Amino acid sequence: MSDTYWISAFLDAQAAERGAAHNTLLAYARDLKDFEDWLHLRATSPSAATQDHVESYLVYCDAQGLAKSTRARRLSAIKQLYRFAFEEGLRTDNPALQISGPGRDKRLPKTLTTEEVDHLLDAATRHGRNDLDRLRNTCLMQLLYATGMRVSELVSLPLAAARGDPRMLLIRGKGGKERMVPLSAPARVALAAWLDAREEAEADARINGKPASPFLFASRGKAGHLTRHAFYVLIKELAVDGGVSPAKVTPHTLRHAFATHLLANGADLRAIQTFLGHADVATTEIYTHVLEERLRELVFDHHPMARD
Repeated sequence: MSDTYWISAFLDAQAAERGAAHNTLLAYARDLKDFEDWLHLRATSPSAATQDHVESYLVYCDAQGLAKSTRARRLSAIKQLYRFAFEEGLRTDNPALQISGPGRDKRLPKTLTTEEVDHLLDAATRHGRNDLDRLRNTCLMQLLYATGMRVSELVSLPLAAARGDPRMLLIRGKGGKERMVPLSAPARVALAAWLDAREEAEADARINGKPASPFLFASRGKAGHLTRHAFYVLIKELAVDGGVSPAKVTPHTLRHAFATHLLANGADLRAIQTFLGHADVATTEIYTHVLEERLRELVFDHHPMARD
């Protein structure tokens, strides 16, 4: 089996056995292609690479100025490739087994205040070419803030998940794992309004011979639904319209705001883990900075030695 087929077989296994998401597979493919190209320039290949090669590649990545997170991700892809090769009998050793990664810089997630979120939600009700666009934009933003979904989960929501004025929304996340997230009252109102308007628009489309879409946020593009890029552009426009710094606003910022605001108002960390679809609670623990800030404020506001 050639090295190119190695990588192809590895990606197929990740998709079939681990249910890796499409974007995850694309990231693996890019990282492994870069590693393979680097090896070829040194007259070798993944099948013949040694531990020294892998370590030298990491040094090369560092010299290119790549962030710690990028280097850690590339090493993770290489490690998984060689573990696959070893388990499949393609190699009798694993040259990446003993290599430790560069680690990741611990950074607090960027988030938004409740006032900034309110400005974004309000901007969504005004932004759009027509009433249909405005109802869709309002529904998108209300669902995102109410559930903390990943943007890929939001834009690809099936229509079936939203039928019947649901109190809970079924979300299919990474690896095909499903989770239930409760909807807030404003999100349910926005969803019902969008469904009514969407049904009218689709009824007119059917008269003209156009097929119905299975997606809640349908699009005429290849994917059949609103793309991540299109929503990224939309949320930046809403930030400008709402008077919020566009540099602070991304779809993932709303996900962070969802978790941060829940925790600040007394929600349980395990519940937030479930809502976000984190496999490990350690991933959710980045939001405990909210609790630390709240404790600090309690001391500064109420401890007698903290007063002037």
